[in-house]
Amino acid sequence: MTPPRLRLAGVEAGYGDLLAVRDVSLEVRPGEIVALIGSNGAGKTTTLRAICGLVPLRGGEVELDGVSIAGHKPSAIVAGGIAHVPEGRQLFPGMTVRENLELGARTPESRRHRAETLERVIALFPRLGERGQQLAGTLSGGEQQMVAIGRALMARPRLLLLDEPSLGLAPAIIERLFTVLAELREEGVTLLLVDQMAGMALALADRAYIIETGRIIAAGDASAIAEDPALREAYLG
Repeated sequence: MTPPRLRLAGVEAGYGDLLAVRDVSLEVRPGEIVALIGSNGAGKTTTLRAICGLVPLRGGEVELDGVSIAGHKPSAIVAGGIAHVPEGRQLFPGMTVRENLELGARTPESRRHRAETLERVIALFPRLGERGQQLAGTLSGGEQQMVAIGRALMARPRLLLLDEPSLGLAPAIIERLFTVLAELREEGVTLLLVDQMAGMALALADRAYIIETGRIIAAGDASAIAEDPALREAYLG
């Protein structure tokens, strides 16, 4: 049987004396979008950062395609096939759009295919082709988010983690971004999505997990979670 693209089993992680994530277990299968839904402070960002090695594990296991990556350095995790689009974008504002994008191609494999991948990114986000020589710090919020996603794609990841990609963006831009995420799934990219727009995330996702106070409290098909009356009231308004 093919292992899941990503598997978390009993993951615990936190900051200092604070344990922000407790006994989190989830799976993301190849080619699907999984949404991780929860209120502010529930542990969503910490979970993504623990997967990437940015927050050390205090317990549990993280596997990529059946191989443990627990305790690996963030650079090794990126090289292994995981790319992370962080909340807040974290671009280099004094560098051009193209320079920011090319920074994503850091592994030998991604560098070999840099021109091809850049062409694909610009096909997804044509505006980035128009803004290639513009400083990233002068872009609109939506354009900066396109750069952040494009930079992650330049790594040619097997798994893409997205943390609040719609945060602070206009509705039309959010709709375009979610359309791109659907296109990426059609191309075979596997995604784990955290987003404040829970309704849109559930409409896009194949499956979903609900996290609250650092623990997974519900899991299942995204459509079933979206239709659950108690979960709708708590997370969809």
